[in-house]
Amino acid sequence: MVTVNGQFPGPRIVAREGDRLLIKVTNHVPNNITIHWHGIRQLRSGWADGPAYVTQCPIQTGQTYVYNYTITGQRGTLFWHAHISWLRASLYGPLIILPKLNAQYPFAKPHKEVPMVFGEWWNVDPEAVVTQATQTGGGPNVSDAYTINGFPGPLYNCSRKDTFKLKVKPGKIYLLRFINAALNDELFFSIANHTLTVVEADAVYVKPFTTNTLLIAPGQTTNVLLKTKSHYPNATFLMTARPYATGLGTFDNSTVAAILEYKTPQNAHHSTASLKKLPLLKPILPALNDTTFATKFTNKLRSLASAQFPANVPQKVDKHFFFTVSLGTTPCQKNQTCQGPTNTTKFSASVNNVSYIQPTTALLQAHFFGQSNGVYTTDFPTKPLVPFNYTGTPPNNTMVSNGTKVVVLPFNTSVELVMQDTSILGAESHPLHLHGFNFFVVGQGFGNYDPNKDPAKFNVVDPVERNTVGVPSGGWVAIRFLADNPGRLHH
Repeated sequence: MVTVNGQFPGPRIVAREGDRLLIKVTNHVPNNITIHWHGIRQLRSGWADGPAYVTQCPIQTGQTYVYNYTITGQRGTLFWHAHISWLRASLYGPLIILPKLNAQYPFAKPHKEVPMVFGEWWNVDPEAVVTQATQTGGGPNVSDAYTINGFPGPLYNCSRKDTFKLKVKPGKIYLLRFINAALNDELFFSIANHTLTVVEADAVYVKPFTTNTLLIAPGQTTNVLLKTKSHYPNATFLMTARPYATGLGTFDNSTVAAILEYKTPQNAHHSTASLKKLPLLKPILPALNDTTFATKFTNKLRSLASAQFPANVPQKVDKHFFFTVSLGTTPCQKNQTCQGPTNTTKFSASVNNVSYIQPTTALLQAHFFGQSNGVYTTDFPTKPLVPFNYTGTPPNNTMVSNGTKVVVLPFNTSVELVMQDTSILGAESHPLHLHGFNFFVVGQGFGNYDPNKDPAKFNVVDPVERNTVGVPSGGWVAIRFLADNPGRLHH
């Protein structure tokens, strides 16, 4: 498998707010590589962002590239991952930004901090999986297991010895830094008989709230406080995660487990034998398609919005955009049988019915040198060209258009973007990530967005601020951000 420095998950990067990072990446594998620093604002350092053929051409075999950027006005949990094809399946790791020296967390100081990274394990090469899916136009084959910090845990065949153990002391507070580095699956997570206090999402502090279960989309991070039981309990506790899935697409329907174990007090003579006899308690996770839980959970997330950590929500909007997020079809090549919705079509994702064609020149490079002609066009539709009943009966024609199109924004434009799921080929939840910006999630709902009624219900006081959001299955989400980062390209 492709790894960074032979490690899976990859090495942890720990920095402080205000630090400048220089990361030298040398490619010793046959694949082209780029690394994306997911959630880093990259203020005026777009060259260091990492999406292949967007901000840079990939690092070729035998070549080196230095990522050089400063962490400005950010602290919390982020992560890094490959950003070309599906290499992020094994190329990822935590990027932890500590507050400036002598700056405090706006919550109780933890006894210990532990990264909790969700990933996936494949018994085949994920590159072969995505190549096959692209060629046949069918849904990609699924992973063989989910992992926590690289370990699948005891619920899979033959991996009982490959279990992550979190060893804790009674009566202490632990800061768990959750990262979902799985390829495409949103995950529920819970610890048996323990509650969690959510204090941060996507490296932005939130109003603390307690929950038994987390929901975390790929690309999202969530910091929680775990307060351990005041006395040594005569039990060990399973921590499990499994997918939240609503679409027609295939997904890995399995459960990863890790173990929460209380360290025995010094004076007690528990032998390992008696520890094995302790009951192992299991958490209860929501049903696979529990959209009600998903909605309740996301509605609890609110910005801290304190004097020290304000929520600077754009109050006036310069540009309104409306994007449909859909699964559609493209025709099969002549004389080829495909595995899309029919044997003559391929599945194809689109935004406003435009499916992206990856260029062979990096977009930022083409823009910077004034050579965009023939690389991209600036006519990305800011609303659907053909409006329809988005979450109702789908249109007969599900064919998408293909192109490399961008939206150009003047500097300091405030943008409101509504992303609408559609029922073409089945409604499903779509996580979307904005590079170079955080955004405020001002509203969400089910069915079709109503521009006359829905904005009245928007939260523009303390909405959650994040870098990745799930467009609700059969619904819509509204976000606002200020385009204050020049030369950035976003997707």
